[in-house]
Amino acid sequence: MANIASVLKSEIARVARKEVRAEIESLKKASSQHRSTIAQLRRQLADLQRQLKQAGRQAASASRSASSKGTDGEAAGITPRRFSAKRLASHRAKLGLSAADYGRLVGMSGATIYNWEQGKSRPDAEQLQRLAAVRALGKRAVAAQVAALP
Repeated sequence: MANIASVLKSEIARVARKEVRAEIESLKKASSQHRSTIAQLRRQLADLQRQLKQAGRQAASASRSASSKGTDGEAAGITPRRFSAKRLASHRAKLGLSAADYGRLVGMSGATIYNWEQGKSRPDAEQLQRLAAVRALGKRAVAAQVAALP
């Protein structure tokens, strides 16, 4: 009887292995297809990212060329400037001026200077040019101008 049990047991194991092998083969095929699809999607993504980057560069180039031709503020002789609220506050502190004095120096109110420093508002292109002009002055020249103001 033990012989029939061992034969039956080995036959069941063989059939089970055969079934598992068949299932694994179908899973391997599906996995292979998924990997190739993923690789294809990655290539497409890389191509799209490359195209997006190129389009961004072209747009930036177009905007630079448009601004170099004299559009917006440059037609009026205004050079584009960047603004930093922190830098404005530190420059004013370095000069030792109050917001009201600094505002009078650039032709604005003290509250406007304070709002710029707090980031609540931003100066326009013309005001940025005035700020740049004050920034180019030394501490003594600024003190002399403030003293001369009414």
